[in-house]
Amino acid sequence: MSEPAKAAPEPVSFTVHSLPTPGIDGDAVRRTASGRLKMLLVLAVCAAPVVASYVTYFVIRPQGRTNYADLITPVREIPASLPLKTLAGEDVKAQSLHGQWLFVVVADAACDALCEKQLYLQRQLRETLGRDKDRMDKVWLIPDAGTPRKEVMDAISAVDKPTVLRVPREELSKWLAPADGHRLEEHVYLVDPMGQWMMRAPANAEPTKLKRDLERLLRASSSWDQPGR
Repeated sequence: MSEPAKAAPEPVSFTVHSLPTPGIDGDAVRRTASGRLKMLLVLAVCAAPVVASYVTYFVIRPQGRTNYADLITPVREIPASLPLKTLAGEDVKAQSLHGQWLFVVVADAACDALCEKQLYLQRQLRETLGRDKDRMDKVWLIPDAGTPRKEVMDAISAVDKPTVLRVPREELSKWLAPADGHRLEEHVYLVDPMGQWMMRAPANAEPTKLKRDLERLLRASSSWDQPGR
């Protein structure tokens, strides 16, 4: 008797209903989103006093009030790559200037009559701020390779020694700028504690009017700015 014929093997088939998506964890995504939201809220809380003081000064102004100095909008942050050096040739990081209001004078090391006038204005205005003077540092930026005279250094250091730094003019001009028709040396510049240039005094500035601007700024920022870096 012959054996019955064997049925031909049928191909094996698979049915895939669902596969997990690799690399995606729902809980992890939710945790990441929650963490980012919390971080943004913390940043907002920290920035609020700064924003509020600037809004108070720049936006909410009593009728008829005007600023004597030029407000820089948008503000210009000091470049992290600005090549600053001490007079001894040591490198100084631009970020080290953060944390304090800066009253900046730009003048060659030879320090002519205009330079002496600006340095005197810088010193006298800071002294007239009274208890708030410790919230502001004097800075002299020298855009050439010369060495200041000893008598000049002695004079500007008689009360509080300023920060004197050397920086190439072409690099400095990428940050600070004079008014049209003027030179860098004809102005004094105000930099806020976040390292942002935000005000430029007119050439031949009147001390009394400039002092009023400084007092308003210091008063508006008193809730978040403290003396010293």
